[in-house]
Amino acid sequence: MSESPSPCVSLEEILSSFKVESAALQQVAARFPFRLSRYYAGLIRRPDDPVWRQAIPSLQELSDSDQSPDPLDEERLSPVPGLIHRYPDRAVLLAGRQCAVFCRFCMRKRSIGCTGDAVDLERAVDYIAVTPTLRDILISGGDPLLLPLEMLDTLLSRLRAISHVEIIRIGSRLPVTDPARITPELCRMLACHHPLYLNTHFNHPLELTPQAARACDLLSGAGIPLGNQTVLLKGVNDDPAVLEELFRGLLRMRVKPYYLHQMDLVQGTAHFRTPLARGMEVVEALRGRVSGMAIPHFVVDLPGGRGKVPLLAETARRQPDGSWRIRTCDGRMVAYHDPA
Repeated sequence: MSESPSPCVSLEEILSSFKVESAALQQVAARFPFRLSRYYAGLIRRPDDPVWRQAIPSLQELSDSDQSPDPLDEERLSPVPGLIHRYPDRAVLLAGRQCAVFCRFCMRKRSIGCTGDAVDLERAVDYIAVTPTLRDILISGGDPLLLPLEMLDTLLSRLRAISHVEIIRIGSRLPVTDPARITPELCRMLACHHPLYLNTHFNHPLELTPQAARACDLLSGAGIPLGNQTVLLKGVNDDPAVLEELFRGLLRMRVKPYYLHQMDLVQGTAHFRTPLARGMEVVEALRGRVSGMAIPHFVVDLPGGRGKVPLLAETARRQPDGSWRIRTCDGRMVAYHDPA
């Protein structure tokens, strides 16, 4: 493995194959980088279908100027480069800036695929080692499974050597976007570092392919519990029937639907946003139609680094003016403006 995923499809190639004019969308890609694995490109059936919307630039990305590049205050909450310490007992270790596909709705749209300061894994691990409250480390990025095998093995070994680190989690979309990169060799290495958990990121039933199922089977066979974090995306999956099919399919692949995320308020992504009320309606519509195992927590990651909050009747209250009051994990009621 290497941090440069391949083979990839150029934007010009994929647009040409569907007879779509590329000049304007190249301007979008100049602002927000584009990358598309050949495998994921093969899932596109037509322009503007659910896979296309996730992977192909849209002019709407450039018309969204009101939102923040970093609404979750990740940069403020980074005590050292490459580490986000938001909760007392958990931290996110950013292992790189590359992915097999640069998702158009990405929460780190400001940095994924962009040039900038190199990730300093040494300083990040050193910080974890001297912070005994940290028990749970999520390795994210970019996609950490794109790191060279030896580098990832070394990183996991260093984290395992820290006595207060109990749980290591990996966030990876490779089972969705480039499943051939989930190899037996990779899974054997990962199995040496238990307890290890992996959350992946399926958003639509079109992504539930035999190749994806095999990748998930390899990971599960290595003893790694799998969860899935879906983002609620307008025009992609904001429909109970679509999510029912997705969540049933995930359970068949031994992947537990874990979170359904309200879109973060990230600059360049407003065209994907659904109203908070729609998300609550969608989840409620699933109750009684599917097993409780197939219903994820519907959550919003509050701006300003206040953390994830489950959206329930007792935690999220709509105000007469259309705004929301949401109760945080520490009991405070905070205002949330829902642009949708």
